[in-house]
Amino acid sequence: MRRIFGLCLLLQMLLPGPSSEASDLIRVLIFEDAKRLEISAAHGVSLTRVDGDTRAVGSPLVLRPWAGRMLVNGKPLQTSLVTVGGRGGELTVTAEDAPAVGWEIGPRTIVVGGTVRVFSRDGRLVVVNEVELEEYVKGVVPLEMNAGWHPEALKVQAVVARTYALYKRMISGDREYDVVASIQDQAYEGRQGLDDRVERAVESTRGLILTHRNAPILAAYSSTAAGPTENAVHVWSKELPYLRGVECPFDRNSPYYRWRASFRIQDLEENLARQDAAVGTIASVTPFAYSRAGRVTKLRILHSQGELILRGQDLRRIMGYGVIPSTQFQVETFGREVILSGRGSGHAVGLCQWGAKELAELGYAHTAILAYYFPGTTLRDMRSAVLSSPPAP
Repeated sequence: MRRIFGLCLLLQMLLPGPSSEASDLIRVLIFEDAKRLEISAAHGVSLTRVDGDTRAVGSPLVLRPWAGRMLVNGKPLQTSLVTVGGRGGELTVTAEDAPAVGWEIGPRTIVVGGTVRVFSRDGRLVVVNEVELEEYVKGVVPLEMNAGWHPEALKVQAVVARTYALYKRMISGDREYDVVASIQDQAYEGRQGLDDRVERAVESTRGLILTHRNAPILAAYSSTAAGPTENAVHVWSKELPYLRGVECPFDRNSPYYRWRASFRIQDLEENLARQDAAVGTIASVTPFAYSRAGRVTKLRILHSQGELILRGQDLRRIMGYGVIPSTQFQVETFGREVILSGRGSGHAVGLCQWGAKELAELGYAHTAILAYYFPGTTLRDMRSAVLSSPPAP
């Protein structure tokens, strides 16, 4: 292990420094299905229609969906899309009755840089924050990693978050957004939680991304591997050469290294029914297929109407990622309750964040840590990468 890291440390001398000029925009879905939207800025806001007409309007600006278009401060506007900018810089956006991505339904306020694009669709408003890439990364890092962790670990997270965003933008196609502001992609709450330590980590790695065949990689990460990291093919059925498992004995201090969880069989039956999986009364839940790293890939569910085969990751999704932290578990059934004894947190593909923390504290640079968890990749300035279309695996 030491020899591997020694080679990585030697190689970092050949890697590019951070770009001082690299700048790009990312489109972040921050609200879905809002019934009412209020947007304000310190010195007023500007509103731009699809035809390019831009006008200064008072603050706050109130938007509501209306007949396939929208009402602006109570007046009909003959367009289904507007772009709102803040003449003072940042925007304060409050959505009512919106299942803000990853958040509870109800009023929610977020302060963002950049502009906000609002789409009227099916009687609801969809809200996308178009923001400069580095500012987006500064908003992601403190939500995905503790800002008090070692600076080299924060640099690792900055590079990975930046790379992930560009990868998702590259494959976004005709969608109106690139990433979702939740753990579906990366947690993001605008300028909330900005931290000087995070800002230094982001600026010191500005523009640097991980590439394979000169394009951004799917820079996956999760909290705690609690064993070898996982091959992507076992989680997402994608064979990616840079997302193959590596040994990870570095995360034993994680609070998620070992855990116990439980759920009621009745809840599983109800959740499966919501997913249109017809099952009768469940008699047993039994893992029967495992990855080489020891994680559950398939479970057999016997029920009164037959048998259901379920992927381990699908069980997590159906019951909730907060209920089942990982697929590395053993199952016991007591009556109508399932008890899980497990290890790790997250999908365990790519970067192990608690592993990165330990390695940074041991003195390894962010370049070495990235090279270890993403073998076969190159750290480069995004300006020299291909950002328009995904390469073949």
